[in-house]
Amino acid sequence: STRKGSITSVQAVYVPADDYTDPAIQTVFAHLGATLRLERSLVEIGIYPAVDPLGSSSRFVEPAIVGQDHYDAAQGVKKIMQRYKDLQDIIAILGMEELSEDDKEAVSRARKVQRFLSQPFSVAQRFTGREGKYVPRSETVRGFKEILEGKHDDLPEQAFYMVGTIDEARAQAESMKKKE
Repeated sequence: STRKGSITSVQAVYVPADDYTDPAIQTVFAHLGATLRLERSLVEIGIYPAVDPLGSSSRFVEPAIVGQDHYDAAQGVKKIMQRYKDLQDIIAILGMEELSEDDKEAVSRARKVQRFLSQPFSVAQRFTGREGKYVPRSETVRGFKEILEGKHDDLPEQAFYMVGTIDEARAQAESMKKKE
């Protein structure tokens, strides 16, 4: 980038056998300003777009560029998703019942974050049957912050799936409650 403009390029990089440790892949990634890592495991549970927040990165997610609230929310999402990932084996072997209360809370919030990462795109409306939404960045940041702070611990995780804003998640939870 210069003061007069910047060059932007979007590239798709195929990673053979999903081996991100391959030296050729590492060399390519070292030159990119941002990466979005798509994961099959997210597709399997119906999260679209299937972007892995732990495997994705951007040099531009810095407080001076995106603001402190956005930066803190992004770091909070990565932290709770990493904790959830770390607990996966314990959950698979022993079950949720064996987790501490703090870990259960972290898992619950991480699963809500994961579903809140799904997005109702206008271009996908034909396939999903859900109306596409435009959500301002400030609303997205607010939603993630509130989930991380536990302000929506009372809502079921499915209420966060394919909604635009956190207010829509609350409305979807109310709608789900009425159907019970």
